[in-house]
Amino acid sequence: MNPKIANRDRSSFPIFKSNPTLVYLDSAATTHKPRSVIKTETDFYSKYNANVHRGVYGIAVQASNAYENVREKVAAFIGAATKNEIVFTSGTTSGINLVAQSFLAPQLNAGDEVIISVMEHHANLIPWQQVCLQKNAVLRVIPFDENGVLNLNVYESFINAKTKLVAVTHISNTLGTINPIEKIIDSAHQKNIPVLIDAAQSISSYEINVQKLGADFLVFSAHKLFGPTGVGILFGKAHHLETMQPHQFGGDAIRDVTFERTLFAPPPQRFEPGTQNIAGIIGLGAAIDFTEKIGRKNIFAHTNSLLKIATSKLQNIKGVRIIGNAPEKLAIISFIIGGIHPHDAASILAQRNICIRAGQHCTQPIMDFFDLPGTIRASFSVYNDEVDVEKLIMGIEEVKKIMRFN
Repeated sequence: MNPKIANRDRSSFPIFKSNPTLVYLDSAATTHKPRSVIKTETDFYSKYNANVHRGVYGIAVQASNAYENVREKVAAFIGAATKNEIVFTSGTTSGINLVAQSFLAPQLNAGDEVIISVMEHHANLIPWQQVCLQKNAVLRVIPFDENGVLNLNVYESFINAKTKLVAVTHISNTLGTINPIEKIIDSAHQKNIPVLIDAAQSISSYEINVQKLGADFLVFSAHKLFGPTGVGILFGKAHHLETMQPHQFGGDAIRDVTFERTLFAPPPQRFEPGTQNIAGIIGLGAAIDFTEKIGRKNIFAHTNSLLKIATSKLQNIKGVRIIGNAPEKLAIISFIIGGIHPHDAASILAQRNICIRAGQHCTQPIMDFFDLPGTIRASFSVYNDEVDVEKLIMGIEEVKKIMRFN
Protein backbone atom coordinates (compact mmCIF):
# COMPACT_ATOMS: atom_id res chain seq x y z
CA MET A 1 0.00 0.00 0.00
CA ASN A 2 1.14 3.52 -0.70
CA PRO A 3 -0.03 5.51 2.35
CA LYS A 4 0.57 8.78 0.55
CA ILE A 5 -2.56 8.32 -1.54
CA ALA A 6 -4.73 8.31 1.56
CA ASN A 7 -2.87 11.16 3.25
CA ARG A 8 -3.04 13.30 0.15
CA ASP A 9 -6.62 12.53 -0.74
CA ARG A 10 -7.97 12.75 2.82
CA SER A 11 -6.98 16.42 2.80
CA SER A 12 -9.14 16.89 -0.31
CA PHE A 13 -12.29 16.11 1.68
CA PRO A 14 -13.58 18.91 3.93
CA ILE A 15 -15.51 16.53 6.19
CA PHE A 16 -12.26 15.25 7.69
CA LYS A 17 -11.19 18.78 8.58
CA SER A 18 -14.42 19.41 10.44
CA ASN A 19 -14.36 15.92 11.99
CA PRO A 20 -10.67 14.93 12.24
CA THR A 21 -11.24 11.78 14.33
CA LEU A 22 -13.75 10.36 11.88
CA VAL A 23 -13.08 6.77 10.80
CA TYR A 24 -15.37 6.41 7.81
CA LEU A 25 -15.71 2.82 6.62
CA ASP A 26 -19.02 3.03 4.80
CA SER A 27 -18.06 4.09 1.28
CA ALA A 28 -20.10 1.24 -0.21
CA ALA A 29 -23.13 3.21 1.00
CA THR A 30 -21.87 6.59 -0.16
CA THR A 31 -18.51 8.25 -0.67
CA HIS A 32 -17.48 11.61 0.73
CA LYS A 33 -17.23 14.61 -1.55
CA PRO A 34 -13.95 16.34 -2.38
CA ARG A 35 -13.66 20.09 -2.18
CA SER A 36 -13.65 20.38 -5.98
CA VAL A 37 -17.10 18.79 -6.25
CA ILE A 38 -18.57 20.97 -3.50
CA LYS A 39 -17.08 24.07 -5.10
CA THR A 40 -18.43 23.14 -8.53
CA GLU A 41 -21.96 22.85 -7.19
CA THR A 42 -21.61 26.07 -5.21
CA ASP A 43 -20.28 27.90 -8.26
CA PHE A 44 -23.30 26.84 -10.29
CA TYR A 45 -25.77 28.20 -7.75
CA SER A 46 -23.81 31.38 -7.07
CA LYS A 47 -22.62 32.24 -10.59
CA TYR A 48 -24.84 30.81 -13.34
CA ASN A 49 -27.93 29.22 -11.84
CA ALA A 50 -30.48 28.79 -14.63
CA ASN A 51 -32.58 26.05 -16.16
CA VAL A 52 -31.11 24.14 -19.09
CA HIS A 53 -32.34 23.72 -22.67
CA ARG A 54 -34.76 26.63 -22.29
CA GLY A 55 -33.27 30.12 -22.09
CA VAL A 56 -31.13 31.92 -24.67
CA TYR A 57 -29.70 34.43 -22.18
CA GLY A 58 -26.09 34.19 -21.05
CA ILE A 59 -26.24 32.19 -17.82
CA ALA A 60 -28.84 29.80 -19.29
CA VAL A 61 -26.52 29.03 -22.20
CA GLN A 62 -23.64 28.58 -19.75
CA ALA A 63 -25.70 26.18 -17.62
CA SER A 64 -26.84 24.18 -20.66
CA ASN A 65 -23.30 23.90 -21.98
CA ALA A 66 -21.97 22.76 -18.60
CA TYR A 67 -24.77 20.21 -18.32
CA GLU A 68 -24.16 18.73 -21.76
CA ASN A 69 -20.40 18.78 -21.29
CA VAL A 70 -20.89 16.35 -18.41
CA ARG A 71 -22.79 14.03 -20.73
CA GLU A 72 -19.76 13.96 -23.02
CA LYS A 73 -17.46 13.45 -20.04
CA VAL A 74 -19.50 10.47 -18.79
CA ALA A 75 -19.50 8.93 -22.28
CA ALA A 76 -15.71 9.13 -22.39
CA PHE A 77 -15.39 7.88 -18.79
CA ILE A 78 -17.22 4.62 -19.53
CA GLY A 79 -16.28 4.25 -23.19
CA ALA A 80 -19.69 4.89 -24.76
CA ALA A 81 -19.82 5.38 -28.51
CA THR A 82 -21.71 8.66 -28.27
CA LYS A 83 -22.99 11.05 -25.60
CA ASN A 84 -26.53 10.32 -26.78
CA GLU A 85 -26.22 6.91 -25.11
CA ILE A 86 -25.99 8.65 -21.72
CA VAL A 87 -29.20 9.35 -19.81
CA PHE A 88 -29.17 11.40 -16.62
CA THR A 89 -31.26 9.83 -13.85
CA SER A 90 -31.67 10.30 -10.11
CA GLY A 91 -29.53 7.24 -9.36
CA THR A 92 -28.90 3.57 -10.05
CA THR A 93 -32.37 2.63 -8.84
CA SER A 94 -34.01 5.08 -11.22
CA GLY A 95 -31.98 3.81 -14.17
CA ILE A 96 -32.91 0.19 -13.50
CA ASN A 97 -36.58 1.06 -13.17
CA LEU A 98 -36.43 3.01 -16.44
CA VAL A 99 -35.11 -0.07 -18.27
CA ALA A 100 -37.64 -2.32 -16.54
CA GLN A 101 -40.59 -0.18 -17.56
CA SER A 102 -39.50 1.23 -20.91
CA PHE A 103 -37.46 -1.63 -22.35
CA LEU A 104 -38.49 -4.90 -20.73
CA ALA A 105 -42.17 -4.51 -19.85
CA PRO A 106 -43.43 -3.78 -23.40
CA GLN A 107 -41.86 -6.97 -24.79
CA LEU A 108 -42.37 -9.32 -21.83
CA ASN A 109 -45.08 -11.98 -22.17
CA ALA A 110 -46.40 -14.76 -19.96
CA GLY A 111 -43.82 -17.52 -19.67
CA ASP A 112 -40.88 -15.33 -20.66
CA GLU A 113 -37.87 -15.30 -18.35
CA VAL A 114 -35.53 -12.77 -16.74
CA ILE A 115 -32.23 -13.77 -15.12
CA ILE A 116 -30.69 -12.06 -12.08
CA SER A 117 -28.35 -13.32 -9.36
CA VAL A 118 -28.92 -14.12 -5.69
CA MET A 119 -26.52 -11.35 -4.66
CA GLU A 120 -28.42 -8.45 -6.22
CA HIS A 121 -29.16 -5.27 -4.32
CA HIS A 122 -32.92 -4.90 -3.92
CA ALA A 123 -32.77 -2.17 -6.55
CA ASN A 124 -31.69 -4.78 -9.11
CA LEU A 125 -34.17 -7.36 -7.90
CA ILE A 126 -37.53 -5.77 -7.14
CA PRO A 127 -38.03 -3.92 -10.48
CA TRP A 128 -37.58 -7.18 -12.43
CA GLN A 129 -39.60 -9.16 -9.91
CA GLN A 130 -42.53 -6.77 -10.16
CA VAL A 131 -42.52 -6.67 -13.97
CA CYS A 132 -42.43 -10.48 -14.04
CA LEU A 133 -45.35 -10.65 -11.62
CA GLN A 134 -47.35 -8.20 -13.73
CA LYS A 135 -46.66 -10.13 -16.93
CA ASN A 136 -46.79 -13.65 -15.44
CA ALA A 137 -43.16 -14.13 -16.46
CA VAL A 138 -40.49 -16.11 -14.62
CA LEU A 139 -37.63 -14.65 -12.61
CA ARG A 140 -34.63 -16.98 -12.56
CA VAL A 141 -31.94 -16.49 -9.91
CA ILE A 142 -28.30 -17.53 -10.34
CA PRO A 143 -27.14 -19.19 -7.09
CA PHE A 144 -23.79 -18.84 -5.39
CA ASP A 145 -21.64 -20.93 -3.06
CA GLU A 146 -20.54 -20.38 0.56
CA ASN A 147 -17.73 -18.10 -0.63
CA GLY A 148 -20.11 -15.86 -2.55
CA VAL A 149 -19.08 -17.03 -6.03
CA LEU A 150 -21.79 -17.29 -8.68
CA ASN A 151 -22.47 -20.70 -10.24
CA LEU A 152 -21.96 -19.97 -13.91
CA ASN A 153 -22.90 -23.53 -14.90
CA VAL A 154 -26.39 -22.95 -13.53
CA TYR A 155 -26.46 -19.57 -15.26
CA GLU A 156 -25.62 -21.20 -18.59
CA SER A 157 -28.41 -23.72 -18.07
CA PHE A 158 -30.91 -20.90 -17.48
CA ILE A 159 -30.32 -19.23 -20.85
CA ASN A 160 -32.91 -20.23 -23.44
CA ALA A 161 -35.20 -18.86 -26.12
CA LYS A 162 -37.56 -17.45 -23.46
CA THR A 163 -34.87 -15.34 -21.78
CA LYS A 164 -35.53 -11.65 -22.43
CA LEU A 165 -32.92 -9.99 -20.21
CA VAL A 166 -30.01 -10.70 -17.87
CA ALA A 167 -29.44 -8.15 -15.08
CA VAL A 168 -26.49 -8.64 -12.73
CA THR A 169 -24.31 -6.62 -10.42
CA HIS A 170 -20.66 -6.12 -11.31
CA ILE A 171 -19.61 -6.13 -7.66
CA SER A 172 -21.69 -7.23 -4.68
CA ASN A 173 -22.35 -4.38 -2.26
CA THR A 174 -22.49 -6.89 0.60
CA LEU A 175 -19.86 -9.51 -0.17
CA GLY A 176 -17.45 -7.53 -2.35
CA THR A 177 -17.46 -10.34 -4.93
CA ILE A 178 -16.28 -9.20 -8.36
CA ASN A 179 -18.46 -11.06 -10.84
CA PRO A 180 -17.12 -12.21 -14.25
CA ILE A 181 -19.38 -9.90 -16.20
CA GLU A 182 -17.42 -10.43 -19.41
CA LYS A 183 -18.35 -14.12 -19.38
CA ILE A 184 -21.91 -13.37 -18.31
CA ILE A 185 -22.40 -10.90 -21.15
CA ASP A 186 -20.75 -13.14 -23.73
CA SER A 187 -22.95 -16.13 -22.85
CA ALA A 188 -26.10 -14.03 -23.10
CA HIS A 189 -25.08 -12.39 -26.36
CA GLN A 190 -24.49 -15.77 -27.98
CA LYS A 191 -28.28 -16.10 -27.77
CA ASN A 192 -28.91 -12.40 -28.59
CA ILE A 193 -30.07 -11.69 -25.05
CA PRO A 194 -29.46 -8.13 -23.75
CA VAL A 195 -27.62 -7.56 -20.48
CA LEU A 196 -27.84 -4.83 -17.86
CA ILE A 197 -24.89 -4.30 -15.51
CA ASP A 198 -25.26 -2.63 -12.11
CA ALA A 199 -21.95 -0.81 -11.72
CA ALA A 200 -22.81 1.15 -8.57
CA GLN A 201 -20.02 -0.46 -6.55
CA SER A 202 -17.41 -0.72 -9.28
CA ILE A 203 -17.58 2.67 -10.96
CA SER A 204 -15.09 4.47 -8.67
CA SER A 205 -12.30 1.88 -8.73
CA TYR A 206 -12.79 -0.28 -11.79
CA GLU A 207 -12.04 0.82 -15.34
CA ILE A 208 -15.14 0.17 -17.41
CA ASN A 209 -15.50 0.36 -21.18
CA VAL A 210 -19.06 -0.46 -22.21
CA GLN A 211 -18.10 -0.99 -25.84
CA LYS A 212 -15.43 -3.55 -24.96
CA LEU A 213 -17.78 -5.22 -22.47
CA GLY A 214 -20.63 -5.18 -24.94
CA ALA A 215 -23.09 -4.26 -22.17
CA ASP A 216 -26.50 -3.25 -23.47
CA PHE A 217 -27.25 -1.19 -20.37
CA LEU A 218 -25.11 -0.03 -17.48
CA VAL A 219 -26.18 1.99 -14.45
CA PHE A 220 -24.42 3.78 -11.60
CA SER A 221 -24.86 6.57 -9.06
CA ALA A 222 -22.78 9.72 -8.73
CA HIS A 223 -22.73 9.59 -4.94
CA LYS A 224 -20.60 6.43 -5.00
CA LEU A 225 -18.13 8.18 -7.30
CA PHE A 226 -17.34 11.08 -4.93
CA GLY A 227 -20.22 13.01 -6.52
CA PRO A 228 -23.55 14.41 -5.35
CA THR A 229 -26.57 12.42 -4.25
CA GLY A 230 -29.66 12.44 -6.44
CA VAL A 231 -27.75 11.91 -9.70
CA GLY A 232 -27.26 8.75 -11.69
CA ILE A 233 -26.35 7.50 -15.13
CA LEU A 234 -28.06 5.06 -17.44
CA PHE A 235 -25.98 3.97 -20.38
CA GLY A 236 -27.99 2.30 -23.12
CA LYS A 237 -26.92 1.20 -26.57
CA ALA A 238 -28.34 3.65 -29.07
CA HIS A 239 -30.51 1.12 -30.90
CA HIS A 240 -32.16 0.13 -27.60
CA LEU A 241 -32.84 3.69 -26.47
CA GLU A 242 -34.32 4.58 -29.84
CA THR A 243 -36.98 1.87 -29.54
CA MET A 244 -37.87 2.71 -25.93
CA GLN A 245 -40.72 5.01 -24.94
CA PRO A 246 -40.51 7.02 -21.71
CA HIS A 247 -42.41 5.89 -18.63
CA GLN A 248 -42.34 9.35 -17.06
CA PHE A 249 -43.71 12.36 -18.88
CA GLY A 250 -43.27 16.11 -18.76
CA GLY A 251 -41.64 19.17 -20.24
CA ASP A 252 -38.39 19.14 -22.22
CA ALA A 253 -38.88 15.51 -23.27
CA ILE A 254 -41.12 16.18 -26.25
CA ARG A 255 -40.71 17.16 -29.87
CA ASP A 256 -44.31 18.14 -30.53
CA VAL A 257 -47.51 18.00 -28.49
CA THR A 258 -51.23 18.55 -29.08
CA PHE A 259 -54.24 17.53 -27.03
CA GLU A 260 -54.60 14.46 -29.21
CA ARG A 261 -51.02 13.10 -29.27
CA THR A 262 -47.42 13.63 -28.24
CA LEU A 263 -44.24 13.09 -30.25
CA PHE A 264 -41.28 12.54 -27.97
CA ALA A 265 -37.82 13.96 -28.44
CA PRO A 266 -35.04 11.59 -29.49
CA PRO A 267 -32.90 9.91 -26.82
CA PRO A 268 -31.59 10.82 -24.36
CA GLN A 269 -33.82 13.87 -24.00
CA ARG A 270 -37.05 11.84 -24.07
CA PHE A 271 -35.98 10.16 -20.81
CA GLU A 272 -35.20 13.41 -18.96
CA PRO A 273 -38.56 15.12 -18.36
CA GLY A 274 -38.83 18.14 -16.11
CA THR A 275 -35.98 19.99 -14.45
CA GLN A 276 -33.08 17.72 -13.63
CA ASN A 277 -30.63 18.00 -10.73
CA ILE A 278 -28.53 20.42 -12.74
CA ALA A 279 -26.08 21.33 -9.99
CA GLY A 280 -25.65 17.68 -9.10
CA ILE A 281 -25.00 16.68 -12.69
CA ILE A 282 -22.40 19.39 -13.09
CA GLY A 283 -20.94 18.21 -9.78
CA LEU A 284 -20.69 14.70 -11.24
CA GLY A 285 -18.41 16.14 -13.91
CA ALA A 286 -16.06 17.42 -11.19
CA ALA A 287 -16.21 14.01 -9.47
CA ILE A 288 -15.11 12.30 -12.68
CA ASP A 289 -12.22 14.77 -12.98
CA PHE A 290 -11.21 14.00 -9.39
CA THR A 291 -11.37 10.24 -9.98
CA GLU A 292 -9.40 10.37 -13.20
CA LYS A 293 -6.72 12.54 -11.63
CA ILE A 294 -6.03 9.82 -9.07
CA GLY A 295 -6.66 6.99 -11.53
CA ARG A 296 -9.07 4.12 -11.00
CA LYS A 297 -6.23 1.60 -11.12
CA ASN A 298 -4.55 3.44 -8.27
CA ILE A 299 -7.79 3.57 -6.28
CA PHE A 300 -8.29 -0.16 -6.76
CA ALA A 301 -4.71 -0.97 -5.77
CA HIS A 302 -4.89 1.19 -2.65
CA THR A 303 -8.22 -0.11 -1.41
CA ASN A 304 -7.32 -3.69 -2.31
CA SER A 305 -4.24 -3.37 -0.12
CA LEU A 306 -6.42 -2.23 2.78
CA LEU A 307 -8.79 -5.13 2.09
CA LYS A 308 -5.94 -7.62 2.46
CA ILE A 309 -4.68 -6.03 5.67
CA ALA A 310 -8.16 -5.84 7.22
CA THR A 311 -9.01 -9.39 6.17
CA SER A 312 -5.84 -10.77 7.74
CA LYS A 313 -6.41 -8.93 11.01
CA LEU A 314 -10.10 -9.84 11.22
CA GLN A 315 -9.30 -13.51 10.66
CA ASN A 316 -7.08 -13.40 13.73
CA ILE A 317 -9.82 -12.13 16.04
CA LYS A 318 -11.56 -14.89 17.97
CA GLY A 319 -15.25 -15.08 17.14
CA VAL A 320 -15.08 -13.07 13.92
CA ARG A 321 -16.43 -14.75 10.80
CA ILE A 322 -16.08 -13.11 7.40
CA ILE A 323 -19.09 -13.58 5.14
CA GLY A 324 -18.02 -13.83 1.51
CA ASN A 325 -14.55 -15.06 0.63
CA ALA A 326 -14.51 -14.94 -3.15
CA PRO A 327 -11.00 -14.99 -4.65
CA GLU A 328 -11.79 -11.80 -6.55
CA LYS A 329 -13.10 -9.05 -4.25
CA LEU A 330 -13.40 -5.30 -3.97
CA ALA A 331 -12.59 -3.57 -0.66
CA ILE A 332 -15.84 -4.56 1.04
CA ILE A 333 -15.85 -6.90 4.04
CA SER A 334 -18.97 -8.30 5.70
CA PHE A 335 -18.50 -10.10 8.98
CA ILE A 336 -20.14 -11.12 12.24
CA ILE A 337 -18.79 -11.29 15.79
CA GLY A 338 -20.03 -14.46 17.43
CA GLY A 339 -23.63 -14.04 18.56
CA ILE A 340 -23.40 -10.25 18.90
CA HIS A 341 -26.09 -8.51 16.90
CA PRO A 342 -24.61 -6.32 14.14
CA HIS A 343 -26.62 -3.31 15.30
CA ASP A 344 -25.20 -3.58 18.81
CA ALA A 345 -21.68 -3.74 17.41
CA ALA A 346 -22.33 -0.78 15.12
CA SER A 347 -23.68 1.31 18.01
CA ILE A 348 -20.59 0.67 20.13
CA LEU A 349 -18.28 1.46 17.21
CA ALA A 350 -20.27 4.63 16.48
CA GLN A 351 -19.51 5.88 20.01
CA ARG A 352 -15.86 5.76 18.97
CA ASN A 353 -16.58 7.69 15.76
CA ILE A 354 -16.09 4.54 13.66
CA CYS A 355 -18.65 4.49 10.87
CA ILE A 356 -19.58 1.05 9.58
CA ARG A 357 -22.80 -0.37 8.16
CA ALA A 358 -24.85 -2.98 9.99
CA GLY A 359 -27.90 -4.86 8.72
CA GLN A 360 -28.99 -6.56 5.53
CA HIS A 361 -27.48 -3.96 3.18
CA CYS A 362 -30.57 -4.15 0.93
CA THR A 363 -29.67 -7.77 0.14
CA GLN A 364 -32.05 -9.83 2.25
CA PRO A 365 -31.72 -12.99 0.10
CA ILE A 366 -27.99 -13.07 0.94
CA MET A 367 -28.80 -12.93 4.64
CA ASP A 368 -31.41 -15.67 4.21
CA PHE A 369 -28.81 -17.86 2.47
CA PHE A 370 -26.38 -17.52 5.38
CA ASP A 371 -29.21 -17.59 7.95
CA LEU A 372 -28.14 -14.29 9.47
CA PRO A 373 -30.14 -11.26 10.69
CA GLY A 374 -27.47 -9.07 9.14
CA THR A 375 -23.76 -8.42 9.01
CA ILE A 376 -21.27 -5.74 9.94
CA ARG A 377 -19.82 -4.21 6.78
CA ALA A 378 -16.63 -2.21 6.42
CA SER A 379 -15.79 -0.66 3.05
CA PHE A 380 -12.76 1.40 2.07
CA SER A 381 -11.95 4.30 -0.25
CA VAL A 382 -9.10 6.68 -1.08
CA TYR A 383 -9.36 8.56 2.22
CA ASN A 384 -8.72 5.43 4.33
CA ASP A 385 -5.38 4.09 5.49
CA GLU A 386 -3.92 1.47 7.84
CA VAL A 387 -4.67 3.66 10.84
CA ASP A 388 -8.38 3.31 10.08
CA VAL A 389 -7.99 -0.46 9.92
CA GLU A 390 -6.22 -0.51 13.29
CA LYS A 391 -8.97 1.60 14.86
CA LEU A 392 -11.58 -0.80 13.50
CA ILE A 393 -9.73 -3.78 14.98
CA MET A 394 -9.41 -2.05 18.37
CA GLY A 395 -13.07 -1.12 18.18
CA ILE A 396 -14.07 -4.73 17.58
CA GLU A 397 -12.07 -5.79 20.64
CA GLU A 398 -13.96 -3.16 22.62
CA VAL A 399 -17.25 -4.52 21.30
CA LYS A 400 -16.32 -7.99 22.49
CA LYS A 401 -15.32 -6.66 25.91
CA ILE A 402 -18.49 -4.63 26.40
CA MET A 403 -20.71 -7.45 25.15
CA ARG A 404 -18.72 -9.93 27.31
CA PHE A 405 -17.83 -12.14 24.39
CA ASN A 406 -14.67 -14.17 24.93
